[in-house]
Amino acid sequence: MAEPVTKSVLFVCLGNICRSPIAEAVFRKLVSDQKISENWVIDSGAVSDWNVGRSPDPRAVCSLRNHGIHTAHKERRITKEDFATFDYILCMDESNLRDLNRKRNQVKTCKAKIELLGSYDPQKQFIIEDPYYGNDSDFEAVYQQCVRCCRAFLDKAH
Repeated sequence: MAEPVTKSVLFVCLGNICRSPIAEAVFRKLVSDQKISENWVIDSGAVSDWNVGRSPDPRAVCSLRNHGIHTAHKERRITKEDFATFDYILCMDESNLRDLNRKRNQVKTCKAKIELLGSYDPQKQFIIEDPYYGNDSDFEAVYQQCVRCCRAFLDKAH
């Protein structure tokens, strides 16, 4: 029997404490539920270095917990190596996309396909808005959008 192909995805937002850790945790749960975790390397990171080492925003953790999902993620900034090692780098908005493309131009080897996670949204909401200055319902909206997008991405990449 052939070895399963391992794919890798890095979810990225500005600070890696709201949107990208939610997307990472949602995607981990999806691949776990399908019993294909060993086929995926999954992580998330920030384009900024504001929150390095911090846990996700408590509202993000609460939103995930409300859906039975746990995360132990610690914020990290994306590295030049990420562009060479990940198959996909999926970000949340146009500002993230600009930052990633700028960083990509500074690396020798980029194998990663850089896209908006929202480009997979069946409801065509391409931007996953930052809920940081919002309330619990904004975090829930991010969670729901990440579920839709991650499911569609997994179906396409699987």
